[in-house]
Amino acid sequence: MIEVTPEQQIFMQDDVSTRLHHLANHLEQIQSLWIEASSADLLLALVDESRYFIEWTVPDMVKADDIDQACELVDLGRVLTRWLFHWDEIWTDAQQKQSAASQTQDWLRRVLEISGTQPESLRA
Repeated sequence: MIEVTPEQQIFMQDDVSTRLHHLANHLEQIQSLWIEASSADLLLALVDESRYFIEWTVPDMVKADDIDQACELVDLGRVLTRWLFHWDEIWTDAQQKQSAASQTQDWLRRVLEISGTQPESLRA
């Protein structure tokens, strides 16, 4: 059995909606970093941690019979993983970075919809 990390344990104490809000906050930061192209290391860390947020949230969504929405989050995890596998190519191509920023914005909206949060409330 895989041992639960302290970070996972803290994250898992929140309800699914709050966890999705944490993921949305990460996506908002990721989008900003794509646009600014200022910190590859921070962007990589946020992408990687977002994948964990998804991994730690999806099973509880499945248990709550939110299968379709859980599948959408798995798709987001695939996008994030694809970025990591093609990182050098994406980071050095302005058009691919713009595409990634656009995808991030779309996913941010969707995660907020799934969590039941309006996009404006994320900034409040």
